[in-house]
Amino acid sequence: MTRTLVVVGHGMVGHRLIETLRSRDESGSWHVVVLGEEAHPAYDRVGLSSYLDGKTAADLSLVSQEFHTDPRVELRLNTGAAAIDRRNRTVTTTDGAVLGYDALVLATGSRPFVPPVPGHDLPGCHVYRTLDDLDVIREQATPDRPGVVVGGGLLGLEAANALHTLGMTTHVVEMAPRLMPLQVDEGGGHVLNRLIGDLGLHVHPGAATETIHADREGRVDAVTLSDGTRLDTDMVVFSAGVRPRDELADAAGLERGQRGGFLVDDRCRTGDAAIWAVGECAAVEGRCYGLVAPGYSMAETVCEQLLDLGDARFPGADMSTKLKLLGVDVASFGDAHAATDGALEVVYANNAAGTYAKLVLSDDARVLLGGVLVGDAGAYATLRPLVNRELPSSPEQLLLPAGGGVSTGALPDDAVVCSCNNVSKADITGVIDAQQAADVAGLKTCTKAGTSCGSCVPMLENLLTERGVSVSKALCEHFTQSRAELFEVIKATGITSFSELVTRYGSGRGCDLCKPVVASILASLGSPHILDDEQAGLQDTNDRFLANMQRNGTYSVVPRVPAGEITPEKLIVLGQVARRYGLYTKITGGQRVDLFGARVEQLPEIWRELVEAGFESGHAYGKALRTVKSCVGTDWCRYGVQDSVTMAIRLELRYRGLRAPHKIKAGVSGCARECAEARSKDFGVIATEQGWNLYVGGNGGFNPRHAELLAADLDEERLMVLIDRFLMFYVRTADRLQRTSAWIESLEGGLQHLRSVVVEDSLGIAADLESAMDEHTRDYTDEWSGVLNDPEKLSRFVSFVNAPETPDPTIRFTEQRGQIRPAPVELPVPTVRTDQEVSA
Repeated sequence: MTRTLVVVGHGMVGHRLIETLRSRDESGSWHVVVLGEEAHPAYDRVGLSSYLDGKTAADLSLVSQEFHTDPRVELRLNTGAAAIDRRNRTVTTTDGAVLGYDALVLATGSRPFVPPVPGHDLPGCHVYRTLDDLDVIREQATPDRPGVVVGGGLLGLEAANALHTLGMTTHVVEMAPRLMPLQVDEGGGHVLNRLIGDLGLHVHPGAATETIHADREGRVDAVTLSDGTRLDTDMVVFSAGVRPRDELADAAGLERGQRGGFLVDDRCRTGDAAIWAVGECAAVEGRCYGLVAPGYSMAETVCEQLLDLGDARFPGADMSTKLKLLGVDVASFGDAHAATDGALEVVYANNAAGTYAKLVLSDDARVLLGGVLVGDAGAYATLRPLVNRELPSSPEQLLLPAGGGVSTGALPDDAVVCSCNNVSKADITGVIDAQQAADVAGLKTCTKAGTSCGSCVPMLENLLTERGVSVSKALCEHFTQSRAELFEVIKATGITSFSELVTRYGSGRGCDLCKPVVASILASLGSPHILDDEQAGLQDTNDRFLANMQRNGTYSVVPRVPAGEITPEKLIVLGQVARRYGLYTKITGGQRVDLFGARVEQLPEIWRELVEAGFESGHAYGKALRTVKSCVGTDWCRYGVQDSVTMAIRLELRYRGLRAPHKIKAGVSGCARECAEARSKDFGVIATEQGWNLYVGGNGGFNPRHAELLAADLDEERLMVLIDRFLMFYVRTADRLQRTSAWIESLEGGLQHLRSVVVEDSLGIAADLESAMDEHTRDYTDEWSGVLNDPEKLSRFVSFVNAPETPDPTIRFTEQRGQIRPAPVELPVPTVRTDQEVSA
């Protein structure tokens, strides 16, 4: 018989329990009813701050479509548990429903702790816990106005990052003498305080919040600290820790831990054999754990018991943490504070570089007990699995940059590589040796390693390399070189055709992979029109016709509208062209007008009308700069601090036509409110009072990624120079179809290496990159006009070579539901003639 499991709470841990049960319950023995208090299903609370960077609730969601359609799962949102009746095994929900259960799992999580200081309940005081909390904070935040975060721990710095992202002048108040006191020691805290301060945040360590003052309208106006400091502020965000959500315990007769939480044994079971608790609300043998990894382990433990898979017990928790706060790496693992008797400490601090590293060793200096890393946490992935094991080399070799760190080969097979999902080195190498995975993506699928916090991904890459798995960089079967290598070959030799390149440096005749890549390289190095001579045959369908083929075989036409600024006269032309040719019109996300439904032979006619009206190709069909989106900036917006429209027009006109490994999108926002969504672009520019901040490496799509700050407070000329270098360096070194985000991640040293090359000119190539961009700008010509002025190119734009003037009369296009689609044509029924008629 199918039994009923009620799960109270649909956070990360509750969802992990349900997903684990779904994957293992092959017989369908459990029907699961899930109560979630929020309007959103389970989402990544660890990545909450990215919600204010532009990610949506859907981006953070942990719930797949299969979850929603699984008949074994019933999800009730906006619904909590009001009471538990243990005798009758029922749960009464907050909306009055009574649910029977065979098993009950409490995954209610925790609530923010708000210290009872005078004024803590004033309007303008907030907590930092849910998406709804962040919606309110975002709505009420005013750029360049002060905001105070109470609490300098993990959550406090996340909240501070949120206010900083929203453009507020941010103060962090922490009672301890350093930030993150539970994770880092005094030395690490000193470095962290300075790094956070260097980013423009004001840190107030060793101070408590005494009073929160109100203005005449009753809203937050100022905060007084225990040292007498008064901070003017528009907003106070409490992020000073959490408390277990265990309010159901008393009425249900469930025992609490000494410091709160549902008291459970090492099986995560309460005193009632039918009730379990997992996550932050569970006090396992009296102790609550505030990290997600122990919660996942609890979920696995309970799932095995529900399915009678053995006597599973909670194995204890790895409280190691690694995170990036405000761009600063912080990590701690094992006995970070050297609490073990006789523990020794080895410290390496580089104040000039802003890094701090400490190892805690046993009294004989042979066993690693723990450590702290601040500023550079690159060694975390290999050091953490070595906790409580003998060191493979001397401590200084592990810490000092010249030491080379620890190889994955030094790790024992039972070392846990991914603590979030309890995946050992042996689990991973077993998958590699069985040839079940040949890359990181495959390892993630097979083992779940790297799918949670992601800190172990570098270790996965190292394990692949050390097991002899090599990934070929060959472009295709015809070229053993990578795209970047071919770029250098063409640049150095002056080759101007694919045929010469494949003859001298490749083999065969080429294919659909290498031909468009070479065509793009030739175009980026200043070759003639992309449809000239042999070039035309290299292009894919869209580039061949300088328009995007749509699903019905027609094409879309997208003229360039720099920064979205357009005159009424040009808008009228677009409308007239669309009406004349029966085109469907759509305003794109890049602030342009897309004209859909053109036939091949109509393209030159449409272009001619557009070019005569002052338009040019928008390159929507090519791997090139697409758009530079902008807000209205100081022209119209009362918050704008710089002229974003003029800047966006200048950037788009400078980089139009630049051919690249992948499409490039950009944005310019006139203030920190970020209305142009510049940080979701390949490069984004955000105005400040001092100039412009440049962000790089963002993108939307299947794997959205927010751009990271490359340089701050730039004047216009310096901004343009850095973008020139960034784009040209990308064009020269990225792989085929590699977006800027993936390219930066693939660089050894990542953003730091990119900054050293682009900003500091560490390779001495800045002048060459700038010169190449100047050459591109000087030689730019409109590709549509290049076709219109060349009869030979025009001759290619026909639907049928044997009927160039008109399309086949048996094909008719009609408009359905606002889109152009081919419609069937009724042909005349053939007449059957008699022999006499044929003779006649």
